[in-house]
Amino acid sequence: MTLDFTPVWQSWQSLATGALITIEVTASALGLGCVLGLLVGIGRLKPQRRVIFGICTAYLTFIRGTPLLVQLFLLFFGLPQFGILLPAFLCGVLGLGIYSGAYISEIVRGSIQSIDAGQMEAARSLGMPYQLAMRKVILPQAFVRMIPPLGNEFIALIKNSALVSLLTIDDVMHEGEKIISVSYRSLETYLVIAFIYLILTSATSFVLRRTERSLRANGRV
Repeated sequence: MTLDFTPVWQSWQSLATGALITIEVTASALGLGCVLGLLVGIGRLKPQRRVIFGICTAYLTFIRGTPLLVQLFLLFFGLPQFGILLPAFLCGVLGLGIYSGAYISEIVRGSIQSIDAGQMEAARSLGMPYQLAMRKVILPQAFVRMIPPLGNEFIALIKNSALVSLLTIDDVMHEGEKIISVSYRSLETYLVIAFIYLILTSATSFVLRRTERSLRANGRV
């Protein structure tokens, strides 16, 4: 069997545009996931607040217990039955962001709980309200410890973004499927797509390693 990448090279502009859309979807979902993860992670710190703790736990249980593809389809195909029509791009961002937020919340909660309890007690003894102590004392220290596990979550999010092609979003995977439908060169196309995802994940890993090394050099990790 002879490999022929000519149809793929001829459509490089479409793949480049798809790669940019993949980055846009992933970056937007990452922002949403970090916000949700922070709120849910903090919300699960105090079981005494039963309502907030119960809502956060229910969210975490459902999202982590069901496939991402099903959640995307619920947004894209399920909401229209209630008269809620969302653009495919928004459905993809919401689906990925909500899914990622559940895992980020556990990273946030674990990192905060790893900070010595005396830090909070000292801040409160100085008259700081709980929210201020959390924002000024605990979260900055916890953030440094979040970086390695967050890096793994970011990379997983990039790979999971391939599923949004099923929502007709013109990401790199969807553009590749268009090429295959015309050229029938599936192996060559998927090899190029895999290489594009490899570049994206490798670049992310490089940035995260540099960030972590910088923090270590400054004595913060």
